[in-house]
Amino acid sequence: MERYAWKARVLPGKLEEYIHRHDAIWPVMTEVLNKAGIHNYTIWNVGDELFGYYECESVAHAARVQAESPVVQRWNDYMKDVMAMEMDPVTGAQPLLRQVFLHK
Repeated sequence: MERYAWKARVLPGKLEEYIHRHDAIWPVMTEVLNKAGIHNYTIWNVGDELFGYYECESVAHAARVQAESPVVQRWNDYMKDVMAMEMDPVTGAQPLLRQVFLHK
């Protein structure tokens, strides 16, 4: 099992809307996550920071499925007015976070 983490920022005054949109996540979006092999997907918040984490069999496969999905693109467009996420200009995805500690 591989692990993946990302970070972003919720825009000022938009946290409740961010939460509301995830409470009502589109079923077609959860289908994409399942197709990508993503499990145990959680998002945390502190202040204006967001931190997401998920587990999957292959980060490369999960990234490819999401990158090729028009649903993910629609979701990202839908979320632009409530959050800001830095994207890697080379890969077009979130920058990979470096794991520095793991306790099992």
